[in-house]
Amino acid sequence: MRTLYKGIMAAALACALLATSCKKDYLVTNPTDNVSADIVFETTDGAMVALNGTIRTMYSSLTNHGNFGQKSYDLTSDLMGEDMLLHAQGYNWFTAEYNYSVLSNANPSQRPDRTWFYYYRIINNVNRIIEQLPTATGSQADKDLILGQALALRAHSYFYLVNFFSKYGEQHAGVPLYTEPTTEGKPRGTVKEVYDQIYSDLTEAVDLLEGKSRQHLSHVNQATAEGIFARVALQRGDYAKALEMATQAINNSGKRLFTASEYTASAFNTLSAAEWLWGGEVNVEQATIFASFYSHMDNRPATGGYAALGGQKKITKYLYDKIPTGDVRKTLFQGEQDADIPIYSQRKFELRQAGNWASDYLFMRLAELYLIKAEAEARLGQENVALQTLADLVKTRYAAYETAGLTGETLLSEILLQRRIELWGEGFGILDVKRLGKGLNRPTGAGNHGGENLNGDGGNNFAPNVTTLPATSNRWLFAIPQDEINANKQLSVSDQNPLD
Repeated sequence: MRTLYKGIMAAALACALLATSCKKDYLVTNPTDNVSADIVFETTDGAMVALNGTIRTMYSSLTNHGNFGQKSYDLTSDLMGEDMLLHAQGYNWFTAEYNYSVLSNANPSQRPDRTWFYYYRIINNVNRIIEQLPTATGSQADKDLILGQALALRAHSYFYLVNFFSKYGEQHAGVPLYTEPTTEGKPRGTVKEVYDQIYSDLTEAVDLLEGKSRQHLSHVNQATAEGIFARVALQRGDYAKALEMATQAINNSGKRLFTASEYTASAFNTLSAAEWLWGGEVNVEQATIFASFYSHMDNRPATGGYAALGGQKKITKYLYDKIPTGDVRKTLFQGEQDADIPIYSQRKFELRQAGNWASDYLFMRLAELYLIKAEAEARLGQENVALQTLADLVKTRYAAYETAGLTGETLLSEILLQRRIELWGEGFGILDVKRLGKGLNRPTGAGNHGGENLNGDGGNNFAPNVTTLPATSNRWLFAIPQDEINANKQLSVSDQNPLD
């Protein structure tokens, strides 16, 4: 285990003990500034505080303005994919991820290093909770609630690690697996071993969370654990499990799809919105201002964030043109030239109030589960059911939507297109490119990657320099941090990811 992580293990609860000005409705993460970890774990109440602190890291700022928890990696994934582009260089945040120039950089503080640190920090914290929980004073029901969430968070972290740092295919090198606190490093193992551990954690989490009520919507309940499981199984190509878990998550969620009138920016910045299964609630005191998802996404000049200062995130003209007129989802992108905001700018993720950074972070919503269900049904030959699942979703956005004539590959292609439209900007860009095995194929030309920006000023969109990559490419692999290779005796230079 990397030397830096020894400090994390020595103070695995540091995030839980930070002083924050939390209102009663927000996560309680600060029993005191000076309590020891041993005392925290004397009771299940204390263990819950530790869990809250770990969850809090999922929407906290770490190190610089490009690292703000889970959404910084969701944004990285989308910028590595096909459907999100940059209007201009701006202040240079995320341009290196977009043009693939930083992914092979193993040096400290680069994107691969920060990704490794972020997810292993969560893993170390939950491993400490899992180890200490059995001896805590409290009811078995409370212990099961905490353990189920800890296991789900560990699985969630390993899922992103193995997808960022490993090639697609279970025979390839995975990432080191730690299921208990340790300062001793482990070898990479295989992708299969990582997925097997994820499956084991999520199977137990789903069982433990049955019938349990969560204290806060940022917590993981049974439906959320099932949703994570469905996401994992789809990425693995295990369509039977993806269908099973997506169906269960939909049925257990107690959520409903947005109506067309609800499908506005307000639906994507508020934890209580009808579709949200899971998210991070950001209050005024916890807002990370420029080091935040909305700073990098809200393109409106009044926000004053990095997006508004030249780093606008836009949908490709290619995908925008695929959305029919009358489909409410098209209204969440700037469809015409405007003096204040570039054409094709996203309007989906905007602060509730410009100048007030208290807007929530979306981790999972119901539409994703419908799309997983529809795709799994189609791939398993259940076409009629898949058509109904797809129609149930899309007709809430576009009442005139028709599925007549869709069958076989045309049905699957339609589901994947609807997935790109529906989940734009929600973090699935490079994950889908990898699992579909068709390589990277970014549209080019006017309104697309590096092409004329169509904003009426004769300028071009920021050029990513990478528009196509074969499915066999290593370019989207993150480098194993050099500090990890130096400190982990189970790793050597030969374990570093290959470069094209």
